[in-house]
Amino acid sequence: MPLNSAVLVRPILTEKSTALKEDTHQYLFEVDPKASKGEIAEVVQELFKVRVLAVRTLKIKGKVRRMGRFAGRRPDWKKAIVAIPKDQKIDFEKI
Repeated sequence: MPLNSAVLVRPILTEKSTALKEDTHQYLFEVDPKASKGEIAEVVQELFKVRVLAVRTLKIKGKVRRMGRFAGRRPDWKKAIVAIPKDQKIDFEKI
């Protein structure tokens, strides 16, 4: 996979992710399901100019949604939790 921002789909900005960012300096991203931890770390370091300490990933199963008697399914996706040093910060408004 090429080293570009296509690995990162979007940052996840929720109350839980904000608390995680403030308490433990970890940031959440939705990433490409085929991306490895190494690729995620490289892209975050290059894009945001920070040092990545650790990357943890989770595969999230899509929920089943109903519309009347018809059932559909949301797509599966992958989440990455990226830890950075306490003296560094990621600013999503610059990107």
